[in-house]
Amino acid sequence: MKLTDYSGDLMVARGIGYEGKPIAQALEDSEQIFRQTGCYQGVRELPLKSADPIRFEKIASRLRGALVGARETALNISASPIVREIGELCFGLYTPEGDSVTLSTGIMAHIHTMSEAIKHMVRSGYETNPGIADGDIFINNDPHIGDVHTADVQQFVPIFWQGELIAWAAGVTHELDVGAAQPSGMPMGSTTRFEDGWILSCEKVGSKDELRRDYQYRSQTATRMPFYWVLDEKCRIAGCHLVRKAVLSLVEAEGIDTFRQFCREAIEDTRRSFVTRMKSMTVPGTYRFGSFIDLNHSVDVGRMPEHAAVDTLIHAPLELKIGAEGSFDISLEGASKWGYHSFNATPTAMQAGLWVALTQTLIPNDKVNDGAYLATRLSIPHGSLGDPDNPYCSNTLAWGYMVPTYTGLMRALGTAFASRGYVEEVLSGIPLTGNVTQGGGVSHYGQEMAWSNFEMSCVGISAGYVKDGEHSCAAMWNPEGDMGDVEAWELIEPLMYLGRRLRPSTAGMGKYRGGSGWESVRMLHGTQRQELYNLINSRVFCSGGLFGGYPASNPYRHNVKRTDLKERFAKQLPYPVADGNPEESGIQANVSGEHLRDHLMNRLSDTYEEYDLYLSVLLGGHGLGDVIERDPTKVADDLNEGLLLPRFALSAYGVVATQGDDGKWRVDGDATHVRREAIRKNRLARSVPVTEWIAQQRPRVEKCDFIEPVRRMHRESCELSKKWRSEYVEFWGLQQDWNA
Repeated sequence: MKLTDYSGDLMVARGIGYEGKPIAQALEDSEQIFRQTGCYQGVRELPLKSADPIRFEKIASRLRGALVGARETALNISASPIVREIGELCFGLYTPEGDSVTLSTGIMAHIHTMSEAIKHMVRSGYETNPGIADGDIFINNDPHIGDVHTADVQQFVPIFWQGELIAWAAGVTHELDVGAAQPSGMPMGSTTRFEDGWILSCEKVGSKDELRRDYQYRSQTATRMPFYWVLDEKCRIAGCHLVRKAVLSLVEAEGIDTFRQFCREAIEDTRRSFVTRMKSMTVPGTYRFGSFIDLNHSVDVGRMPEHAAVDTLIHAPLELKIGAEGSFDISLEGASKWGYHSFNATPTAMQAGLWVALTQTLIPNDKVNDGAYLATRLSIPHGSLGDPDNPYCSNTLAWGYMVPTYTGLMRALGTAFASRGYVEEVLSGIPLTGNVTQGGGVSHYGQEMAWSNFEMSCVGISAGYVKDGEHSCAAMWNPEGDMGDVEAWELIEPLMYLGRRLRPSTAGMGKYRGGSGWESVRMLHGTQRQELYNLINSRVFCSGGLFGGYPASNPYRHNVKRTDLKERFAKQLPYPVADGNPEESGIQANVSGEHLRDHLMNRLSDTYEEYDLYLSVLLGGHGLGDVIERDPTKVADDLNEGLLLPRFALSAYGVVATQGDDGKWRVDGDATHVRREAIRKNRLARSVPVTEWIAQQRPRVEKCDFIEPVRRMHRESCELSKKWRSEYVEFWGLQQDWNA
């Protein structure tokens, strides 16, 4: 977002930085030194670490231990189940200029988002206006300044030593509600920033360790559920104050000069370690993968502005270039244009997605800071979903673009790791997070509410090179997350759980299959009005598996309005506890009413009443390797554990299995061998050379003979990236004046 520069000609007689230097000048000097030397703050040697490595590690452990302790303490102060159950918070320590030194456990996405927010305050002259003093409290949830989306709320506390700003403590939590126009934590269907809720753009909201009274009053009316906002804010501030106390104690024990030197060496040490791991674990080269997301807003005509009520196919390509010297360059050339929907991200948000991917692959330790940021480069076409040229677009569901983009990175790194022989590190991708269960309206307590259920942070994990994926395990954006307790969600949401279980055939198939997804069947109770969303990719696969593996299955919507559940309960008749096999739906068989069964997932909400039924299907992970190379006994195991529908054993895996009188499935080895040989021969008979396939398809491409969402996707990619258009034209052998 292009913001007016309010720093102007403000002069600072004596700054609050080291030796009286203004912190804006210190930041400018730091960036210039890095450009000149390639080392953070020009640190070519690591004298503190080299002279006394044990002391260096003790300081590192003491600081990170303080951050982890602050997180655990703050977690128990929070009221939100998203924080308490899922752990959606983290704390970080930053230099006066805003560079990350170390981070707690938790949501790793915000290592650099909070860095960008601090740097915004530094560059914008906050040192003079509104001023930065000991005991001040700042808050931010503006994605265009330093955040992912408005639901992630950040708090900042400056740390002073004898009048000098020596560091920042920062914390972030995910909020249940931010007062957006659509009732939900991350509303679907917002078309502009003005519908995204309460946006606080690095505001100073407290001094002398107390929040301002006017801000506290505003907090009571800005969201539908201020109780959660207020307690989550207390949790963030308490954590920041614990971090401040630990830093001052360390400085008193080790000395301010040692603390400054440690911060600089810690960042430079991480930068070097990242480069070393790149050189040792990967094969240099160019790796490319593409992903897609579909939005179904044409059905929302009349509920959205005409220019927004269209179906959209979003292109999310990624190119990773790895250099022999350990360079790491990501390009998003070819990405679709920003749109009048909720899936737009910002450059800061895209850094957040990159960080999550890196901390699960190349930085799998506690040495996490901005050193790795300095060792990577990220290029995003201006005007695209990752760097909109419209400062007023909506960002509430930025992860909907970020996750597909960075599944491409996980697949690229998996390929690079396998090429170097690090097969245990390979992951075939990451599934899109969802279904995202959200809603709002009148709660079972009779109050206006909005909520997001974070059991979505527990989708299946994709297969590895030598193993199957884990079931219902985590999410890309929070690998420490879980599904949370049923009772915790029922406390805040007017939906009762009728069932929750693993769902068969949700895992991507392959030599190694992904982890299974699962489903929740829920019934509205205690209220006559809730707006409920189903939110996940539906009509296209987000991405594929790896090395021939299949993608995870796509979900669908199967909700029921005006049910007969009240009567069923009274008569003690069966009711649905699972949907299961869609061809033998448990919902279809055990409840009457208006069945809403389709693939229209990414769209505006529907209104539901008491006893209406809601199905949430959570995704599985992607597969890896050829399906007919899977060990037949493992296919039988999946059948016996209810993870695979029997029809796919034969049609996909080529495994002939029969079910005995004891209910157990057993493999017929000879028949399976014959079946798989037939599949191989059929593949050879159907296959054609790539050059022949291109020639067959070229006339269609020349005429751009695609449905409108696909045609628009091609046009946007070509308009925003000359490089991508040039390569597309060359690949298909098109005329240079070709237009999508």
